[in-house]
Amino acid sequence: MIRSIRLYIINLLCLFSFFLGVNSSLASGDTRNVKEPVIPNSCSILKATDKNVTTIVQNEINRCAGLKKVVTLELSNSKNFHFYTGPLTIPSNGGILINKGVVLSAIPDPKLYDVGNNKCGTVDNSGSGCKPYITVRNAENSGIYGDGIIDGQGNSVIKGSNKTWWNLASEAKILKKSQNVPRLIEIRGSKNFTLYKISLKNSPNFHVAMGNVNGFTAWGVKINTPADARNTDGIDPGSSTNITIAHSYISTGDDNVAIKAGNGPTSHVSIFNNFFGKGHGMSIGSETSGSVTDVIVSNLTMDGTNSGLHIKSSKVNGGLVNDITYKNVCIKNVQYPILLDMFYQRNTEGNKIPQFKNIHFDNIKVLTPGKFVFNGLKGNNIQVTFNNVSVKKGSTYVMENVTKTGSINENAVGDKCPNYI
Repeated sequence: MIRSIRLYIINLLCLFSFFLGVNSSLASGDTRNVKEPVIPNSCSILKATDKNVTTIVQNEINRCAGLKKVVTLELSNSKNFHFYTGPLTIPSNGGILINKGVVLSAIPDPKLYDVGNNKCGTVDNSGSGCKPYITVRNAENSGIYGDGIIDGQGNSVIKGSNKTWWNLASEAKILKKSQNVPRLIEIRGSKNFTLYKISLKNSPNFHVAMGNVNGFTAWGVKINTPADARNTDGIDPGSSTNITIAHSYISTGDDNVAIKAGNGPTSHVSIFNNFFGKGHGMSIGSETSGSVTDVIVSNLTMDGTNSGLHIKSSKVNGGLVNDITYKNVCIKNVQYPILLDMFYQRNTEGNKIPQFKNIHFDNIKVLTPGKFVFNGLKGNNIQVTFNNVSVKKGSTYVMENVTKTGSINENAVGDKCPNYI
């Protein structure tokens, strides 16, 4: 009898441990021990001239990188504050320190960005005719620092035309084509890139895009671009790992952050202590075919975005989205506070089936009524857990093919969100 009781207790403990292990498999995010960045030493100081200084700046970036230092851009004694340049590249162990009051401005001349087919500055079916303003490729331990500004001049008339970069984006939408315009910063095949305290604005296209990156930190970054500037995503980690976005303000014309996995997996992402203004929200997708796993979003305020916590995919580019945790999020003035959609590309078919599993909502507060959408595929339910999710009365709900634990409660009080930054 005693032996039977012992075996029963042991089996209960094993079963309890199993369920504890399942329930505790929440996202942990970036595997690095990320702390507030430290600005590297500078080897050179350049004074603003309000002239085209592309060659001078690039040469100093390269020279300082060889010394594992950065080049500093500084105000001049005559109060000039612009550095105008064409495309720049940042190699390993280097970067740029842009001091307060200084603006590094992208010259709006399509020929400077053209990849060789004379497509930059036009609208066509591909949209791949321009190189980025700042390129980081196969580099390690580099970054952009300082309290200054990088201005993509998306609102400026481009040379040889009467249109701005943003006009081309609007034209492409009408024609159902693609605009050939530069991204502001593109990071590919690189390790440990840092954006620290820098302000980014008016990008012609995405502000920060990355692919195949291991180690990216955006800390204290400010992105501020008009809400009607099309395709101006804030920060887009794609097919990358060990990503941290922290203490930042992002207000823009498309996704504030969009985690993508079209060309490989994206994993270990930490997004904490941020504020999102205008934009399309904290997004995952729509490209998820490579899988997005282990993402934690915490201490986030969203005020005025179109969508809030948004996971989007379809049979065209779907894949596994798993182990996603949203914790301590405050949302107001958002039409779709939570939107999980496996039919993002309507009226299209494919064989890349989206899967949204282990999506956790913990301590979420929504202070204005909105529409909550959970739109899963038949036979492939969205799996969500709600813990202390409180919303305002008057909200509406769409729940198709959802397996849920917990509930959304219409008991939110108050009208102000915390300032997590």
